[in-house]
Amino acid sequence: MSVPYYPWTVWIFAALDPVLIGLSLYLGWTASQFGKVFIAAIIALAVSVLVSWAVSAVGIPWPAPVSHDGPTFFPVRTGAAFLWALLGFFARRAANARA
Repeated sequence: MSVPYYPWTVWIFAALDPVLIGLSLYLGWTASQFGKVFIAAIIALAVSVLVSWAVSAVGIPWPAPVSHDGPTFFPVRTGAAFLWALLGFFARRAANARA
């Protein structure tokens, strides 16, 4: 049995999951301390995977589907969730500094 090959575009789509981006940015924006960014990323990751799984189970096309026989790309999704939450956190700090 050979190792399955997934093109790099699928890996990129896992990081650009719309639910992951929206929830990470929102939770990162609302984080009042830097340590809460990690919690925001974990929550966004969990919700994003559940939504991706539900959408894929129904049969609706999704950029980075999650299924029982397909990859979940947890390393990519985890890193992306943290980076998007970090972006939201620092965007709020920058917006508050200017106000």
